[in-house]
Amino acid sequence: MKKVFILENLDCANCAAKMENAIGKLNDVESVSISFMTTKMVLKADEDKIDTVIAESKKIIKKIEPDVVMKPKV
Repeated sequence: MKKVFILENLDCANCAAKMENAIGKLNDVESVSISFMTTKMVLKADEDKIDTVIAESKKIIKKIEPDVVMKPKV
């Protein structure tokens, strides 16, 4: 299952790369890509694991850059 999120207040390209790297190492993540320019994150994981992956991703993002808010793209 693929989900797209907007990372509000993302203002550090290096931080975006760190987030992408850390989230990509999570067990149930099939793929993740974070675009600093568009502040968009595309996350792919099994449908039954996606909620856990999203929760873990939020923790990683807050740890790396506390001001970033992860919002689903509508």
